[in-house]
Order: sequence, then C-alpha cells, then structure tokens
Amino acid sequence: GMDDSLALVLFSGTDDKLNAAAVLAAGAAAMGRKVHVFLQYWALDAFRADRILKDHGVAQEAGPEGAAALQRHGGQHWSEILRQAKDIGEVEIQACSLSMDLLHLESTDLDPLVDGVEGVTAFYLNAGEGQVVFI
Repeated sequence: GMDDSLALVLFSGTDDKLNAAAVLAAGAAAMGRKVHVFLQYWALDAFRADRILKDHGVAQEAGPEGAAALQRHGGQHWSEILRQAKDIGEVEIQACSLSMDLLHLESTDLDPLVDGVEGVTAFYLNAGEGQVVFI
C-alpha cells in the first residue's frame, strides 16, 4: 500500500524550528502516520540532556519581533510536544552518527527522547518511500 510515513530531518537548533518540527510530528502521529525523526548538527546539539530545556533562541529571520511573539505565545516546550507525540503514536527519534562524531557526543549525552544513533544509509532505509521534510 501507500507509504504515508513521515521522515523529519532536523538540522536547525533554534526553538522556533524545533517547535515547528514537534508540532508536525505530533500532528502526523495523531493521524496514525509513522514518524521518523533524524537529528543532525545543531538540532542534535539541542537534544543534549544537559541543554534540552535551555533557551535555544530563534532563527535569524525571526528578528526581535518574532522572538518576542514566540515568548508571548508561550505554550508547551517542543520536547514536551515530542514526548506526547511518542505517547500518541509511532514516533522514533534517531541521532545522525556523523553529527555525533562531529560534536564529540556519546549516546549517554543525549536526552532519553532520542531512541538511538543511525547512519545516513539506515535513515534512508527507515524512511522508506515516505515523505521527507527538512527543517
């Protein structure tokens, strides 16, 4: 049948982009879609156990107005939205092995939200024929 899985490749480590990704993951999970999240570079850095809840700022294009709007909006932290998404449906979060090496991280450095570490080939195999979104 049609593969309606969603693969989210997270590259950016700012709270606005991680929040957007978490909302997409939760929405797909709620619709019964399988979600595979692949963490690279600065997104992976944001999932470190010692800094996941720290302020990661917003994307440069947000500017001061955008940053202020996000703070006013408040709401749940993106990590909490992802935790709920994992409770709702089939959501897997994997760290990119190349990014792990680049940032000198061990799997023990990562928040328990992260299910494991995989290479790019494994990511593509797991993503299958589904949709791939890069954030």
